[in-house]
Amino acid sequence: MRLILLGPPGSGKGTQAQRLIKRHGIVQLSTGEMLRAAAAAQTPVGLKAQEIMASGSLVPDNIVIGIISDRLDQPDAARGFILDGFPRTVPQAEALDELLRKKRLKLDAVIELRVNESALLQRVESRVAEMRSRGEEVRIDDTSEVLTKRLANYRAQTEPLIHYYSERRKLLTVDGMMTIEHVTHEINRILAAIGAVETRASKRPVMGRLAARAAKRPGRKVAKSAPNTAKKAAKAAGKPGKKASRRPKKSSLKASTGARKRAAGRARKVAKKVTKKRAKA
Repeated sequence: MRLILLGPPGSGKGTQAQRLIKRHGIVQLSTGEMLRAAAAAQTPVGLKAQEIMASGSLVPDNIVIGIISDRLDQPDAARGFILDGFPRTVPQAEALDELLRKKRLKLDAVIELRVNESALLQRVESRVAEMRSRGEEVRIDDTSEVLTKRLANYRAQTEPLIHYYSERRKLLTVDGMMTIEHVTHEINRILAAIGAVETRASKRPVMGRLAARAAKRPGRKVAKSAPNTAKKAAKAAGKPGKKASRRPKKSSLKASTGARKRAAGRARKVAKKVTKKRAKA
């Protein structure tokens, strides 16, 4: 299973990704974690990314694609993956499609968690108010002001991906405003519907069960389905024999009549010779 989760900040992508990973045994590919891991491993692509990150610049798309390519070659990614944080733009999506094409891999689905932005802002404001009332420290990036900016960036950069993947018939939309359990259930339902996951029904299809039964009792199947050709053949073989004994064929009758005539002719000739000899004597 190979998936991409799309949705604005606060839509629950991280929560649903963890649930999919646990349920299906796939891996989550986070671009941030992959960049740090590649830099720590001192791979050629990782060293380039490390230099760029150290300078405070954004890592170019071609380097990110190279890191994703190396990550997909690792054994734990063979069962499938969920891409987190990539692609964010249409050019990145096009580069990812080209990479998967070269590796002969197919993207199963892009799941969009559609949410109401006004409701998200209200959630954040309520959460911040509760934390402050309890005397807890509020993170700088967990405020309505920061969320408003992140939502604006999402609309400008990432939202065009919805149209991109919809044109390629990869987009599946789920109502992200439902409860976490309902969202999880809906995601699993649509993944089963498109055949991205194996269901109990698909493990034992109807034809498979019929074939198994036929293999267990092939004798019965043949006896029931085959016509009584043996009995019919025996009757057919017996009938001409009876007819031959009662009524011989014309050819055999002609042969026996001719033999009798020839024998009678030879007997008459012999009788004439004997009569002549006696007369002379």
